[in-house]
Amino acid sequence: MRYYVDASAAFPGKGSEKEPFRTISQAAAIACLGDEVIVAPGIYRETVSPANGGTADARIVYRAACPGKAVITGAEEVKNWENLGGGIWRARVGNGIFKDRNPYTTLISGDWYIPRREMHTGDVFLNGKSLYEVTTKDEVFSPVPSKTSWDPNFSVYTWHCEQDGDETVFLANFHGLDPNRENVEISARKTCFWPEEEGRGYITVSGFVLCQAATQWAPPTAYQEGLIGPHWSKGWIIENCEVFESKCVGISLGKYYQPYDENRWLKEKTKDGAQTMVELIFSALREGWSMDAVGSHTVRACHIHDCGQSGIGGNLGGAGSVIEHNHIHNINNKQNLTGAEIAGIKMHAAIDVVYRHNHIHHCTRGMWLDWEAQGTRVTGNLFHDNCLPHEFLMRPGSGTVGEDIWIEVSHGPTLLDRNIFLSPRAVRFATQGVAMVHNLIAGSLTAIGRGTQNGAPTKVSPRPVPYHVPHSTEVAGYMTILHGDDRFYNNIFVQKPFHPYLVSVAERSRDNQWDDGNLTVGTWPFDAYPTKKEWDAQFEGYCGEGGVRTDRYYDPLPVYAAGNVYFNGARPWRGEESPVVDAQNRITLELKEDGEGVYLASNLGDFLPEGGMLVDTAALGKAFEPDQAYENPDGTPIVFDTDYFGEKSGKAPIPGPFADKADYKGEKRL
Repeated sequence: MRYYVDASAAFPGKGSEKEPFRTISQAAAIACLGDEVIVAPGIYRETVSPANGGTADARIVYRAACPGKAVITGAEEVKNWENLGGGIWRARVGNGIFKDRNPYTTLISGDWYIPRREMHTGDVFLNGKSLYEVTTKDEVFSPVPSKTSWDPNFSVYTWHCEQDGDETVFLANFHGLDPNRENVEISARKTCFWPEEEGRGYITVSGFVLCQAATQWAPPTAYQEGLIGPHWSKGWIIENCEVFESKCVGISLGKYYQPYDENRWLKEKTKDGAQTMVELIFSALREGWSMDAVGSHTVRACHIHDCGQSGIGGNLGGAGSVIEHNHIHNINNKQNLTGAEIAGIKMHAAIDVVYRHNHIHHCTRGMWLDWEAQGTRVTGNLFHDNCLPHEFLMRPGSGTVGEDIWIEVSHGPTLLDRNIFLSPRAVRFATQGVAMVHNLIAGSLTAIGRGTQNGAPTKVSPRPVPYHVPHSTEVAGYMTILHGDDRFYNNIFVQKPFHPYLVSVAERSRDNQWDDGNLTVGTWPFDAYPTKKEWDAQFEGYCGEGGVRTDRYYDPLPVYAAGNVYFNGARPWRGEESPVVDAQNRITLELKEDGEGVYLASNLGDFLPEGGMLVDTAALGKAFEPDQAYENPDGTPIVFDTDYFGEKSGKAPIPGPFADKADYKGEKRL
């Protein structure tokens, strides 16, 4: 059955092509197995909550008739602004328009949210862009540029709200603009496309613009709502959509509501947050968390930007998913939200998730794989400018300055291959069991051996983390992070200049248990880690006799490296097999952009060595704790003979993500 929707149609309509429904929700209430909902261009101010799900063989499809022209928004227009003079305007809105919850009485809160000031889930939008909420009226009348925003000039467009009976009263500074002539809206709904009930699987959402939802903070220990998401179901496809201006998460592939575990650390504080996280994992398993029932979603070819917490987020519910060909940028650039869940992509338990061919940039952190990144593969992605860009943002007490990827407390196997990392800091290694193969790395490796304790100031506070039966959610065991068990093959490391102020940031981080602040590119931070031969020697002749105490079971695991090339002062690990260190030639790397695409300008092709070793699953071995190979989610082996562009690289591929030296010369479109 095919249903039609047109916002300009007469109400109520019959859902036919000649007499379409006026709202998508009318179709969502009845669409079932194999049905398709075709949505005409227009603005749809509603939350679409599908009543039914499909099956793998009979999906329910929601499709924009003209991609990018059907807009589902969580906002309502406001046109009754009263001019108070000096660019200040006031408007009153009846609270009856808030059907699910009032975003202007609901404060952002949740586990690991660290508020600098009170913030509401709602926002005020000027021509689609959110203004800056302030806590006093004086900050509306006399705004001061933000010291945390990446866009301080726009941060003086401020708003404040208060309740007056059954009305919300807004005060806003629009400077020289007339809000009654511009497009001014306020958040009115918490989501845009979100089934209220769990288990509404196998739904496709294609070609929509989805925006301006008043989402709540979504830590891994809470109900993780997003502007759009499958709400604990299986097999969704979200494709060719633009997603922006979610207060917190854009696309949530996350957790369902667990009353006992909901923000338990925030509410009780008697158990450490890591312990509540472990208990939550086991309770989810008892309640049916399985890759047969949940996950295996596809998010592809979406444009995701200007969300406050993350572009894509989630815990548990995203296992087995594929996230590909997305453009994700400008996440958390306002920096009005602070806490431990912020990144372009922030996912926990990304078991067997494949991230490929995404372009992630200008986020306060590009990607954060937190807990159980087991069987996770990050391949063929472009990362850049995922680091605080301005000196005034890198002030003392501002916390981390960001990086392309942070992998935290996982036992692996986590595979990073054929990626381009161009931010000053590439990968933060608060983890183990990572393999980096055929990457171009122009940023440092940081937090080596750090960031896996729980932060107690005088006590040892480890985080035992579960690992799983390969390609399953079933827990096989759990262990603290020993560090090491990492592999580096056929990568290109290039030291690039970085902001001088980052040096002082690095100095402040030297003794930080979370981050060493390293800025020097290369594998050298692993110099204290053993080779496989050195590690094996600890166990030679040892039979456990005589009651001899030993640290060998808690020492760092070995590191493996070969076939890497180092330029511009980048330095190799002391145990690497025959590294190529070019101290003579100066490498240039520059990212350029025009209306047609993004280009890498470089002279690398003039100085790369000839082809080297062919790497495959067998060469990488197995991650130590889960005893799992670096392989595809279906258990088949990987041969790294296909490059960033999908071209075959042969039996002796050159280092880096490209198969042809010519691709490293001049300007190459990525």
